[in-house]
Amino acid sequence: MSKITFLGAGSTVFAKNVLGDCMTVDALQDFEFALFDIDHERLNDSEMMLTNLKKSVNSHVTVKAYRDRKEALRDAKYVINAIQVGGYDPCTITDFEVPKKYELRQTIADTLGIGGIFRNLRTIPVMQEFARDMKEVCPDAWLLNYTNPMAVLTNIMLKEGIKTVGLCHSVQVCADHLLDSLDMPKDNIQWNIAGINHMAWLLEIKRDGEDLYPEIKKRAKEKQKEKHDDMVRFELMDKFGYYVTESSEHNAEYHPYFIKRHYPELVEKYNIPLDEYPRRCVNQIEGWKKMRDDLVHDQNLQHERTHEYGSYIIEAMETNQPFKIGGNVLNTGGLIRNLPENAVVEVPCLVDASGITPTYVGALPEQLAALNRTNINTQLLTIEAALTKKKEKIYQAALLDPHTAAELSIDDIISLCDELIEEHGDWLPEYH
Repeated sequence: MSKITFLGAGSTVFAKNVLGDCMTVDALQDFEFALFDIDHERLNDSEMMLTNLKKSVNSHVTVKAYRDRKEALRDAKYVINAIQVGGYDPCTITDFEVPKKYELRQTIADTLGIGGIFRNLRTIPVMQEFARDMKEVCPDAWLLNYTNPMAVLTNIMLKEGIKTVGLCHSVQVCADHLLDSLDMPKDNIQWNIAGINHMAWLLEIKRDGEDLYPEIKKRAKEKQKEKHDDMVRFELMDKFGYYVTESSEHNAEYHPYFIKRHYPELVEKYNIPLDEYPRRCVNQIEGWKKMRDDLVHDQNLQHERTHEYGSYIIEAMETNQPFKIGGNVLNTGGLIRNLPENAVVEVPCLVDASGITPTYVGALPEQLAALNRTNINTQLLTIEAALTKKKEKIYQAALLDPHTAAELSIDDIISLCDELIEEHGDWLPEYH
């Protein structure tokens, strides 16, 4: 029996989305869905929920929870990764509260910035354990990585020799979201997106061959006259010429222009939700308490296939019916010519039985490549820090982060890193 293993299966809602999608695919009905999570209560919840869902959607898959990770992975054909190391309490709290002492504010901190760096540093050792297990018990499996920070973690797994693609939610909804927000029709549109995760660019958007950007920019300028929830992206589009895939709250902290203690009015001007991620975590924890019974114990639970790429990738590989995705892959051979080849980029990819084949993009407009490189610098230094266990590499990653460097002095950045290392304690390996 073929096997899909889900690591971090205690993410019950996400497990429902991805594995619920897989239950709707004819080609996957003989598969075992192997669930693993270090939180056994949440693991049991997901097993019960998926068992109920299997019955109500008349699926023939096998659902099985494992307490032993290696056994969950044994002979897997596909591995889906959706873990979070350290959780909201204590690690997300640490990522936000320690920088606040230095008046360094963040919104999400799951990708770049000082919070993103430390999220990487505590997650990479766990991912390396996954890689060791996979090389032993399922060496030919494909890893579908949904865990952030996407670019660095995908890069690490590729370095470990694991067939990996990083998957984000923002690429496939970017164009529709933009057109919806500007009251423009979405029928018959063609678009092209490439860049890096959370900072990929809508390079073109057309309807029946007609460029929609002039009308988009005209409407966006008008919309900027009033408060709305996408002001940062519209400002970036106005100044750099293109719309970016990931939300304004994310992009506010990837650049040095928006969250500035000496220009506090910018937070109000661009409607930036500081501390958004901790707020979201608290709301999700409270929300889960309320929805748990409805989701876990509902024997008539229903599901409609979502836009998540996971099930479509597995279906394309199993049936050899090609499917196009936006995937995070190594920039081998210069898929994006003016970005480093040792970076992970987000580009259109074709999926079929032979695996995942990235497409050649060529050069990005230089201003977009330049913005991407500012983020790639920190990503690559974070990888060096994790692989060498040298504190100086952590410092260098933080010193090169656009937002952190714009706000703090060299000495303060080093001091902040030292405090974060100490506060994280056993969540990090020993650095010297």
